[in-house]
Amino acid sequence: MSLTHPALPFAALVGQGQLKKALILNAVNPRLGGVLVRGEKGTAKSSAARGLAELLPPIRVVADCPYNCDPDQPELMCLDCRDQGESLPVRTRPMPLVDLPLGTTEDRLLGTIDLEKAIKLGEKHFEPGILAAAHRGILYVDEVNLLDDHLVDVLLDAAAMGVNIVQREGVSYTHPARFILVGTMNPEEGELRPQLLDRFGLCVEVRGLQDPEDRVTIVERCLEYDDDPGGFAHRWEAEQERLRRTILAARARLPQVRHTRDMLHLISRICLDQGVDGHRADLYMLKAAQAIAAYQERDRVTEEDIREAAELVLLHRLRRKPFSDAKPDQEKIEESIRKHQQEQEHRQQQPPPEAAPPAGAPPPPEPSPGSRETTFAPEQPFQVSRLNLATDRLPKNSRGRRTQARTNDKSGRYVRPALTPPGPPDPALDATLRAAAPYQTVRDKGNLAVAVTDPDLRHKVREKRIGHHILFVVDASGSMGANRRMVETKTAILSLLLDAYQKRERVGLVVFRGEEARLALPFTNSVDQAGKRLEELPTGGKTPLPHALQLAYELLAKEKARHPRDAFLMVLISDGKANVSLGSGSAITEAKDLAARLRDLGISSLVLDTEAGFLGLGCLGELADILGGKHYQVHELHAPEVVARIEDLVKTNPV
Repeated sequence: MSLTHPALPFAALVGQGQLKKALILNAVNPRLGGVLVRGEKGTAKSSAARGLAELLPPIRVVADCPYNCDPDQPELMCLDCRDQGESLPVRTRPMPLVDLPLGTTEDRLLGTIDLEKAIKLGEKHFEPGILAAAHRGILYVDEVNLLDDHLVDVLLDAAAMGVNIVQREGVSYTHPARFILVGTMNPEEGELRPQLLDRFGLCVEVRGLQDPEDRVTIVERCLEYDDDPGGFAHRWEAEQERLRRTILAARARLPQVRHTRDMLHLISRICLDQGVDGHRADLYMLKAAQAIAAYQERDRVTEEDIREAAELVLLHRLRRKPFSDAKPDQEKIEESIRKHQQEQEHRQQQPPPEAAPPAGAPPPPEPSPGSRETTFAPEQPFQVSRLNLATDRLPKNSRGRRTQARTNDKSGRYVRPALTPPGPPDPALDATLRAAAPYQTVRDKGNLAVAVTDPDLRHKVREKRIGHHILFVVDASGSMGANRRMVETKTAILSLLLDAYQKRERVGLVVFRGEEARLALPFTNSVDQAGKRLEELPTGGKTPLPHALQLAYELLAKEKARHPRDAFLMVLISDGKANVSLGSGSAITEAKDLAARLRDLGISSLVLDTEAGFLGLGCLGELADILGGKHYQVHELHAPEVVARIEDLVKTNPV
């Protein structure tokens, strides 16, 4: 008896039409490049992916083949299946659904060499990885934005090429790896680099449903499913079967779907008018439009198909300013279609040729809808020079690259072998065998193909990129509202996030005013989320400095435990006039005690003192001494000065 429950039926999902459409189109054409699902937690992202796997029919595979080779397509088989000829045992198995764990190593993803067989038998035997298991199925990557960049690179390369090429430890191996890639992410936890975003064929944005009836329906269906998963799935089987037949019919129809050259011109015009980079958008828009036509039982691509495809293809490819929403401009898309229709009518009318314009005359301007500028509470952010806060830097030859640090786990990239293991055993097979090779003639090998002794053992040295975390602790009391201090502080934070965009730097913000401190911006490198959180940030009230330092300590301790190899900086901006305590004691005494605890965390600190006047009533000078950080008097606070002080701290105090 199976202990696993059937997945929530795909047909039973409420709403989320764009998400379901994108998944179905990838099922119709698995070469569509996958789909990236961005959105809030609890919006059926994983349920939709798992439901799609159960919706699709079982597949015929070569029995005992780790790559799920198709016995009916010899040209796509692995080398072992090709060598067996035509007499291949065949079995049927459910559509594979493979989860990619967040802590996956490169060896586990791509596959590696079977060390035991290599040492004992002298055979270079390839051990398949996750990409092999996902062939002809669905590879589900939850929180894809939190994976190491080099893993995302190789994952998307395999998805684009349809093959996995492994070259390591003296062995080169290739096997098929065609799968539907479904990646999910919560933008609040950071963004993917644009280069990686572009590799996904489609992208959808999901949000919680706003219709009360839809939300009630979701709760009712979830309760029914929890009470009786099997019975619930059975009640939806008829609708599931209808969807299944429609998808299979669309797959069969897809090769017959045709497009005209005019449709290609329309796709190109839309991409140019939207300002996307590169040519992937053009290609995926055509493939998506063909899949839409096939699903709707048509054999020709229409303008409406391209309009639908544009919404799915352009969302993550738009060239945009930071802190602005990334959404296709529907007015521009409609304008592009109107221009295309006018050009078609113009060509059909075949008017007499007009006289050529005089040489050197500028081309007539094309009308385009005016671009709308977004206004933010802070001033326009500015570009800052590269910040490097690493506490364990390694020498590097090129400027502008993110800092690399040695890692003791297996999550980094293998860069070279070493005699002494830097952490848990991680054998370097290639270097170990090379070290043992010269002594094979004088060693007693017994039944071993290669005799290896302790002096031969080499271990992998791995490196990974260091993350940087900057926590602003900002006084939002009444005094900070004067002289545009809060505006300048917001501008500095957003400007630093411009530098953090596409990289591993994360910025957070704690504000304190009135009777408490609160987390206004969790650690993030998402410029969109930061812009929304900082747009409205009130000032006024008392100065609960101990509350702020207590919250900062809790946040930094937790973040440092999660990222022990990363570098941390706390930037405290206040006038230091602490007048609200945590308990019954002195607020300044409490602040000093908390500063000592922050110092013990081993973080860097920068104190920007905004106190004005001749009488020094604040305590920030003493706090800076306790923290072991820099202290600057900033009578007229300006965003460039805040950023400059951070740069100065890093340059003059490398740890």
